[in-house]
Amino acid sequence: MTAAVTARTSRAARLLAVNVAACVLLLIQYLLGMVVNVYVVLPGRHPGAGARGYFTGAVSGLAWVISDGPGWAATHAAFGLALALAALASIALARRQDGRLALALSVLGALAIVGAGFNGASFLDYGHAFSSMIMAGLWALALACYLASVILAARRLGGRSLFRRGYRRTRRA
Repeated sequence: MTAAVTARTSRAARLLAVNVAACVLLLIQYLLGMVVNVYVVLPGRHPGAGARGYFTGAVSGLAWVISDGPGWAATHAAFGLALALAALASIALARRQDGRLALALSVLGALAIVGAGFNGASFLDYGHAFSSMIMAGLWALALACYLASVILAARRLGGRSLFRRGYRRTRRA
């Protein structure tokens, strides 16, 4: 193999690994969110609660929940930050790929994660159920983007036959 082909394959493999990690983190985040939703009662008064300034309230609320909030909620928020880092890594790796589709999926997935995070902070600070609903919808969009990215990266690595094989139908006599 030439150096260019090896470098391209290596980048595709790294992008595949980051996108698989993002999918796993998203699934863990979903489960943590369900635990928080069902078993955690957030106090009505905490730093950031009912803040007039959204961004200052979001930062205060996030800092509070990670450092002093209920354990499950703190873990959920920390995984959200890890997801944001994985999203940035996916964008950085996708920029080095040849196709625009990988970059578009990574950017859309990252925007969905950031949007879900902002709605999570909004739910934490203001307690509106629609923020939780938007967060869940954006989670689904992010998962779809990263699953599509996994398929795209696997195809770039030569896994085309994995996605084109079908079951052969046999005729019964």
